Amino acid sequence: MPRIAICAPARPITQQDAAAVLALATDFPGLDLAFHPQCFLEQGHFAGTDAQRLEAFAECANDPAFDAVWFARGGYGSNRIAGPALARLGEAARGKQYLGYSDTGYLLAGLYRAAIGRSVHAPMPGDIRREGGAEAVRRSLRWLAGDRSDAQASEGAAPRAAFNLTTLAMLCGTPLMPDLSGHVVMVEEVSEHLYAVDRLFFHVTAHLRGIAGLRLGRVGDVPENDVPFGADEEAIARDWCARTGIPFLGRADIGHDVDNKIVAFGLEAPRANH
Repeated sequence: MPRIAICAPARPITQQDAAAVLALATDFPGLDLAFHPQCFLEQGHFAGTDAQRLEAFAECANDPAFDAVWFARGGYGSNRIAGPALARLGEAARGKQYLGYSDTGYLLAGLYRAAIGRSVHAPMPGDIRREGGAEAVRRSLRWLAGDRSDAQASEGAAPRAAFNLTTLAMLCGTPLMPDLSGHVVMVEEVSEHLYAVDRLFFHVTAHLRGIAGLRLGRVGDVPENDVPFGADEEAIARDWCARTGIPFLGRADIGHDVDNKIVAFGLEAPRANH
């Protein structure tokens, strides 16, 4: 029976969130979910102090009793602990899957760079708060149970990675940034003006030369600017890809929404252990 540890490296969830996810998990009798108590701590914006969040992640990752670590929620904060947390990981951490998206992309990137476990862009327990979020959570539960039907379609033999665009931009030039040469890179964004999306692509594409191509996920909840930008998100992505010689490969079915598909970093993922 796969055992799944859940911790919150950025923002907290509530006991009600956890109860709702555990209720959904009863439809997956082969899974055993364990919410770390740190998930419910509150320290300002964060799920506890940096030290508490770091300790919870390291504890979950290093515990050989667990097969996967599922990040509870995004929001800002994972970057503050990622470097020292990765330095704490031992051999038991290498056999696990790590699931999350958005801000937890800092950890997914660092883990991928260090070749620790399997980084997986996937819905998180905190998505239960969204309208229709139960299906998003079920998508990750199915994945953890070994069902790969909810994965984003593959692109031949190229390895893959998926990020929130802002998170990827902040990763560029840091010790957490993996080598994405030869990868199909998928990006999505939420709640950014289109001029900000353009600015992010200016920065990101300068650091992605040598990738196999870029796919654009959904760019949702775009604020209305006082002056129309004059190009939509796809035109922006195509423009910066053309400027930097990156193949634009079309759209990807990922985003900050309940339809967010699963993307395992690297090559096609093996089936989960049973």
